[in-house]
Amino acid sequence: MIGVGRKLIQPVILCGGSGTRLWPLSRPERPKPFLNLLGDRTLFQQTLDRVADRSRFAEPIVVAGEAHASLVADQAGSHSLIVEPAARNTAPAIALAAARLPPESIMLVCPSDHHIADEASLVRAVDQAGALAQEGWLVCLGVTPDRPETGYGYVEMGESLRSGSRVARFIEKPDADAARDYLSRGGFVWNAGIFVLRAGDYLTQLERHRPAMVRQVRSSTKNGTDTGSIFHPAAAEFLSIEAESVDYALMEHTDRAAVIAADMGWSDIGNWDALAAIRRADEEGNIVAAKEAELIDCRRVMIQSDGPGVSAVGLRDVTIVVDGDEILVIARGSAAGVAKLGGAKGK
Repeated sequence: MIGVGRKLIQPVILCGGSGTRLWPLSRPERPKPFLNLLGDRTLFQQTLDRVADRSRFAEPIVVAGEAHASLVADQAGSHSLIVEPAARNTAPAIALAAARLPPESIMLVCPSDHHIADEASLVRAVDQAGALAQEGWLVCLGVTPDRPETGYGYVEMGESLRSGSRVARFIEKPDADAARDYLSRGGFVWNAGIFVLRAGDYLTQLERHRPAMVRQVRSSTKNGTDTGSIFHPAAAEFLSIEAESVDYALMEHTDRAAVIAADMGWSDIGNWDALAAIRRADEEGNIVAAKEAELIDCRRVMIQSDGPGVSAVGLRDVTIVVDGDEILVIARGSAAGVAKLGGAKGK
């Protein structure tokens, strides 16, 4: 199958979020999507690479804030860019793209800062989701859990559809007991934050549940400024929109939500522990991403440095990050606490 019914799928890549849990490497002026964390290309560039097959995917639309428009241009070239006047979370960002597309366009909405190891599995899932989207379903991709993870939202799968399932419910990040229960029972997947849906169906359903948001998006689009490949929505109208995620604004309320499970080697790289889990380690479990590092009698230690050499002796389960004038040292398993640090908050 090429695209969906030989129609090209329209990628919409969202470049929002601050990535504070990967501080100090990720900072407001250089957030996670634009970092080289895995290989020579940034996470954003790797996202573009996944949708580079022009027999299947149209040229991507990128949605980003004004502060990062130059980073997008530097790393993506001449792709179509929608510049948000301010961050308003994912529901309005997707609506901006949908409002500028023909209603029948099938959108693949994906974050710009995730890792997907099995891209062939992703493409198969997108094809299946595209077929459902043509029938009016708003499809999210889920990841079959392999551990009782408390850092992700979950989706409970309901009755079977031709491919995939209806969404029974969306679940916020659970506690450990609930996560173990979901894993043992089956029928639950992690919410990967990737969606496949028709532009017109998205706006119709969103208008049903958030009419003011759609009205403001349409107005900001109508009165926006087009400068070649870059579109600036009208700021006054867009700034009046209430920030809300697509899950809260729409997916938890619509009766047209579907889910497809995809074992695609997915990670949101949400913190330093998550990054360590997908990086290649040596026989002692150590990971070095630095020009100079010396480890003696260390186990499961990750070193990330942009320049200064790092030496460590006798450490176990520790991550050390050196970036510019900042040094971070954390125990494995404590990475979620990085976002609480003053530096991560910009203080």
